[in-house]
Amino acid sequence: MASVSPDKRRKMESALNQLKKYTVVVADTGDFNAIEEYKPQDATTNPSLILAAAKMPAYQHIVDQAIKYGIAKGGTEEEQVTNIMDKLFVSFGLEILKKIPGRVSTEVDARLSYDKDEMVARALRLIALYEEAGIGKERILIKLSSTWEGIQAGKELEEKHGVHCNMTLLFSFAQAVACAEAKVTLISPFVGRILDWYKESTGRQSYEPHEDPGVVSVTKIYNYYKKFGYSTVVMGASFRNTGEVKALAGCDLLTISPSLLGELSQDHGTIKELLNEKNAKDCDLEKVHLDEKAFRWEHNEDRMAVEKLSDGIRKFAADAVKLETMIKEKVLNVKNGQ
Repeated sequence: MASVSPDKRRKMESALNQLKKYTVVVADTGDFNAIEEYKPQDATTNPSLILAAAKMPAYQHIVDQAIKYGIAKGGTEEEQVTNIMDKLFVSFGLEILKKIPGRVSTEVDARLSYDKDEMVARALRLIALYEEAGIGKERILIKLSSTWEGIQAGKELEEKHGVHCNMTLLFSFAQAVACAEAKVTLISPFVGRILDWYKESTGRQSYEPHEDPGVVSVTKIYNYYKKFGYSTVVMGASFRNTGEVKALAGCDLLTISPSLLGELSQDHGTIKELLNEKNAKDCDLEKVHLDEKAFRWEHNEDRMAVEKLSDGIRKFAADAVKLETMIKEKVLNVKNGQ
C-alpha cells in the first residue's frame, strides 16, 4: 500500500488533532462524558458549569455524597452549605481527574472576589479536600477572579503555599500585566465575552477571526508574556466560534466547550500555528510595571474590561446562589427523611 503524503494526511486529520500539536487543549465543562470523548489534556470548571452538571440525573450521586459529607461535618446551616459546596466542586474535580492526564481548575466562590484573605483561606480548604482524597496540589489549579485582590491572593498562594493559580475573568491588558508580575501559573483571558461586548456596544455583528477583539487582546497578551520572558502561561477561554480558536493556534493552552470541540473534530481544514515565541520576540510592545494605583487606573480606562469583569463576577455569583439554593432544598429533604 502506497504511503500517504504529509499534505493528504493533514487533510485527513481533524482540526482538533492538528490544534493539539501547537496548543494544549483543555475541556471547558463539568460533563465527564464530553471529557472522555474529546480527550483533552486538562479540564476547567466554574460555578455555572458545576450548576449545569449538578442538575443532570447522571451526577446526582455526587451531589448526594457531598450533602452527606456537609451534614456530617455539622455546624450552622451556612457552614454546612459552604462545606457541601466545597466538597461538590472537589468531587467533580476528582471525577474529571480520572479522565485526564493533566490538571483540573477549581474555582473559589466569586462572591469573595474582593476579599484577598478569604480567597486564600477558601483555596487552601479546596486543596486540603483534594489532598484528603489522595490528589496532590500539582494537579490542581485554583481559579480566582482577576481583581486586584484576587491577583494578590494568587501571588500569596503561589509564593507561600506552592498552590498553582488560574486567574479567570480577565479582560484587560492591565489585569494580564499584574498577573505576570504576581508570577501566577496561568491566566484565562475571555475571548468570546470581549467579542460580545464589542458587538453590543458598536452594533457591528461580524468580525473576521484575525480582527476579532478577543483574539486581538489574547494575541497581545501572549506576545507580551513571551517577549519579556514571563513564566505565567496564557489559556484563551470563552470562545464563541471555531474561527476564534483557530486564530489562536499556538497559544499555550485553549479551553474549549464540548460543542466547539465537536465542531473541530469534524472539521478537516488546515490549522496553522499563528502564535509562537519567535513572532512574539519581534513584536514592538514595551515593558510596563503596575503597582496597585497604576493597575486600578489602567484597568478603569478600559470600559469593556470594567463592565465584563463586574458582569462576570455577578453571573458566577448568581449561579453559586442557585447551586446553594438547590443544595439547601436537598439538605432539608435529607433531614426530613424524604
